[in-house]
Amino acid sequence: MVVKASDIDWNNLGFNYMQLPYRYLAYYRNGKWEKGELTEDPYLHLHEGSPILHYGQGAFEGLKAYRTKDGSVQLFRPDRNAKRLQNSADRLLMPEYPVEDFVNAVKEVVKANEDYVPPYGTGATLYIRPLLIGVGPNIGVKPADEYIFSIFVMPVGPYFKGGLVPTKFVVLDYDRAAHKGTGQSKVGGNYAASLLAGDWAHKHGYSDAIYLDPIEHKYIEEVGSANFFGITKDGKKFLTPKSPSILPSITKYSLLDLAKDRLGLETEETKISIDNLDEFSEAGACGTAAVISPIAGIKYGDNYHVFYSETEVGPITKKLYDELTGIQFGDVEAPKGWIVKVD
Repeated sequence: MVVKASDIDWNNLGFNYMQLPYRYLAYYRNGKWEKGELTEDPYLHLHEGSPILHYGQGAFEGLKAYRTKDGSVQLFRPDRNAKRLQNSADRLLMPEYPVEDFVNAVKEVVKANEDYVPPYGTGATLYIRPLLIGVGPNIGVKPADEYIFSIFVMPVGPYFKGGLVPTKFVVLDYDRAAHKGTGQSKVGGNYAASLLAGDWAHKHGYSDAIYLDPIEHKYIEEVGSANFFGITKDGKKFLTPKSPSILPSITKYSLLDLAKDRLGLETEETKISIDNLDEFSEAGACGTAAVISPIAGIKYGDNYHVFYSETEVGPITKKLYDELTGIQFGDVEAPKGWIVKVD
């Protein structure tokens, strides 16, 4: 059932599905993409032989729309999401959805649901979920002949409860993805593989599980479904893990630019050993959904390492958060090309 915008408590949104009036739908048939359109039907009609159901041939994205102080609506680097979806499509032998068409489709569905973009000042946003899936009659282990590209949206609050409040994480002995697998692609299998570890972490009082590299189980890869970053104790460096099985986070690469160009920090993607947490005074998880979530501490084996504070946000993490969200909500000047207005 469609939720009425007037019934929404904008200041107390969680990160949950909510049915809005419109979504976008396009089909790939006979070797080409057909023109997409808005639809009010929240259900996708799939053949029982669709490869997405049997072999996981599907990828998705996540981005947000933001209400600015003057009441307008804007997107943050949607072209990067379009290109990342193309990379995921290439990995799973799916047809790429054109970047320009992707951005226009996002703008169209956001505009159609503009009443649901949360008011400026609430901290809430309109979450946008594009997906690309293989459909049609097919039972062999091979790519589909037909595909669906769809986008639906919903207003959301913070991904981790409490917003910009330090939370604790735990390292568990599970792998999220393999180095030569699909870790760099935003595909469902990576997230299905994280459910068991995430469930254990939540039941034991942690925000999520931290995954180490699948070969040596020594180097930090991802923090749940977010990327990791650390600020060195001298306050001069912003470091984030480098690995062939880490999803290339648009938020992370934006923070790398902002840390260097706006805060004057040295930045580097490098291997970060779980045994070397002492070199960081601050740490955080970052991503479209998480934005920046300060890490209070990490439980690893019998050890629990606390960073800046279990209750307070570190000063550099706070500056990065203010800079990033300031750009996203239109309060801070954005680097060229980062913001797309929804007209």
